[in-house]
Amino acid sequence: MSEIYDAIVIGTGQAGPALAVRLAQAGRKTAILERKLFGGTCVNVGCTPTKTLVASARAAYLARRGADFGVMIDGLVRVDMARVKARMDAVVKQSNTGLTTWLKGTPNLTVLEGHGRFESAHSVRINGALLEAKEIFLNVGARALVPELPGLTGIDYLTSSGMMEIDFLPEHLIIVGGSYIGLEFAQMYRRFGSRVTIVEKGSRLIAREDEEISAAIRAILEREGIDIRLNAECLSVARHGDGVAVGLSCEDASRKVTGSHLLLAVGRVPNTADLGLDQAGIETDQRGYIRVDDQLRTNVAGIWALGDANGRGAFTHTAYNDYEIVAANLLDQDARRVTDRIAAYALYIDPPLGRVGMTEQEVRASGRPALVGRMLMSRVGRARERGETQGCMSVLVDAQTKKILGAALLGIEADEAIHTILDIMYAGVPYTVIQRATHIHPTVSELIPTLLSDLKPLV
Repeated sequence: MSEIYDAIVIGTGQAGPALAVRLAQAGRKTAILERKLFGGTCVNVGCTPTKTLVASARAAYLARRGADFGVMIDGLVRVDMARVKARMDAVVKQSNTGLTTWLKGTPNLTVLEGHGRFESAHSVRINGALLEAKEIFLNVGARALVPELPGLTGIDYLTSSGMMEIDFLPEHLIIVGGSYIGLEFAQMYRRFGSRVTIVEKGSRLIAREDEEISAAIRAILEREGIDIRLNAECLSVARHGDGVAVGLSCEDASRKVTGSHLLLAVGRVPNTADLGLDQAGIETDQRGYIRVDDQLRTNVAGIWALGDANGRGAFTHTAYNDYEIVAANLLDQDARRVTDRIAAYALYIDPPLGRVGMTEQEVRASGRPALVGRMLMSRVGRARERGETQGCMSVLVDAQTKKILGAALLGIEADEAIHTILDIMYAGVPYTVIQRATHIHPTVSELIPTLLSDLKPLV
């Protein structure tokens, strides 16, 4: 005997809970399923805990720099990793508990804990029970990719999730992967006191960024004592005493780095392999991401996919926007689309990178005539006053329409200042609107009009 619902939501990441509550409030009898951690990646092993660790690492960094500001700290600055972890756990628990209480206290919403798996296009089995619904929403997220490296099965290693469990300071942390997740962990653990080496197969860090930004980020990390090994085209790992050795070349066995702990930060994979998608006839791409249309519908009528697993965005904010798109179309008769979304994200090293729209490489590839403005953060009064002048700003403008195409702000408070540009792009107005605005002094945002006052042709 099956249990009949109007809607089933699988997964409690950033899109699932809000959607389940909206559906329940709209009068749909709804069930939401969670197999492991309420809140998904962001709350438990992603944004919330990592940014809490970043805050602790920054506190240690500023304490060591106290004398630069005339603040004298007697004795050695010491980081108590057990207390750092306890603080992180408390912040995570608050978010996790709040979400769980909200869901379980919502009328017309049934919360089920266990692994849900399709048995047909509109039936899901969980804990032996069979649930049926005309509408099913997948918010199953993604997990850290573990690459097939020679020797990996014979050693201990960490992923971004595993890093949330340690309460000690690695003596020498080797990070395989020179992209966003790896760089955040590299800087925070260097500031906690570990030796840190980043190993990257490519010729530069975060290769999707423009070379100027990539080089500036490398300089920031190296200035803090992080060792960066690029062009590690053939990787292998092996036990080395109580630690690990990472081989960087297949031809030169002597080209390697040894450390105490290994973190793999080489990407993520969707949690779609064990959902029984084939039983429902749901299509995925070669990497396992669920194919969706512009309104997040799968190829099977009555089934939607939201969040990381649909391959249309790998961020908390894009997942939540997925919820907004589905809810608007389904409940509000408001035709919203994924392609209305402007790509925007941040890299939370310190100082952070705020990125929106197209890169210089993408603009050049498009062939359109464009203008570019550039500025070093050393020109920004707020940066000088805070003693944090590292980084740069750049903005790209369509030479014909005068609309902003993209921007990259690398510097103090860049993750907040970037929204000044993002909002103008959503408004669809020319750059002169912000260029003529009077911003508050002293802020980072006040230099954006200045940045836009000195545009040059992009060559």
